[in-house]
Amino acid sequence: MSQVLVLVDHVDGAVRKTTTELLTIAARLGEPAAVFIGQGYDNAAATLAEYGAQTVYQVEGEGIEDYLVAPKAEALAAVTHQAVQVSGKVAAVLLASSGENKEIAGRLAVKLDSGLITDAVDVQAGEAGPVTTQSVFAAAFAVTATITKGVPVITVKPNSAEPQTVAGVTPAVVSVPVTVSDGARTARVVERRTKEKGGRPELTEAAIVVSGGRGTDGDFTPVESFADALGGAVGASRAAVDAGWYPHSSQVGQTGKQVSPTLYVASGISGAIQHRAGMQTSKTIVAVNKDPEAPIFELVDFGVVGDLFKVLPQATEEVLKRKG
Repeated sequence: MSQVLVLVDHVDGAVRKTTTELLTIAARLGEPAAVFIGQGYDNAAATLAEYGAQTVYQVEGEGIEDYLVAPKAEALAAVTHQAVQVSGKVAAVLLASSGENKEIAGRLAVKLDSGLITDAVDVQAGEAGPVTTQSVFAAAFAVTATITKGVPVITVKPNSAEPQTVAGVTPAVVSVPVTVSDGARTARVVERRTKEKGGRPELTEAAIVVSGGRGTDGDFTPVESFADALGGAVGASRAAVDAGWYPHSSQVGQTGKQVSPTLYVASGISGAIQHRAGMQTSKTIVAVNKDPEAPIFELVDFGVVGDLFKVLPQATEEVLKRKG
C-alpha cells in the first residue's frame, strides 16, 4: 500500500490536534506515515501510534530548526524519496494549513516537481489520486481538484476531519539523515519565545468559536463567557478589531484568520463578505443579531434575532446547567 506522509506539528513532542486529523485523512488515501522533525519524539510516539501512524520517519540532522522554513522543505523532500524506496509509491504529503506549513509545502512541491493544493477542507480517495475540496473566492464557491503531476502536496485546514484512533498499531521508526544545504541557511532563527498560554484553545484550531462584532459596543464579556462555557475560542470581526475592542490576533476574516470549526457563533456581526470569507466553511453557523435583515442570516444554520446581551447570558446559563 502506498504511504501517505504527514508532517507532525508538535511542541517538544506534544502533538497538536491538527496532526491527528491529518493521520485520519491519510488512512483514507493509503498507509499513514508520520514525519517527525525536532526534539521530543519520545513524548510524541504514543500519540502517533494511537492515531494510526504505521511508520514514523524521524529526521536527524543539525541546523534544521535553526533556520526558517527551507531546511524543513529539504527534510520532507529527503523523506519522500526514502519513502518511495520503502513503499514503492507515496500517495500524498499532507501538512496542516498554517503560514509556515504552506511555505514549506510550496518549496516541497518545487523540489519534487509536483502539484500543490493549499487550504483543502476535505480530502478523499479518488481513482487517480486524492480529491480535495477547497472554498474559494471569499468562500463563495466550493471547488474539487486533483493533482495530475508528481507526488500530491496538500495543506489541509484545521477541523477538516474528526480524529479517529486506531488500536494495536506499533509504528516502524526509520531514521532519515538530512544535511542542510548552504542555500537553506540564509534566514537564521535568532530567538524563540514561548507563547504565553491562555485558558482557551488556539483560534484557528478550535472546534468551537464564538465571535463578537460591532454589536458588542466594545463589551466582549458575554461573548467570552459563552465561549468559556462551551470550551471554545473567542474571535472578533474586523470592525471590532479596528475599534480597538479586541486584539488583531483574534480577527476572523479575509484579512484575519481563517477558521473552520464545528460550531461558529457570530454575535453582533452583520456578516460582511470580508468576515464571511474567514468562517464560511464552518460546519454549523449560529448568529445572534438585533437586525433581522443582517446579511449574516443568509448564511447561518440557526439564527436568533435578539440582543446578544440578553441572548448569550441565557445560553451560557443553560450550557453550564446542562454541564452540571
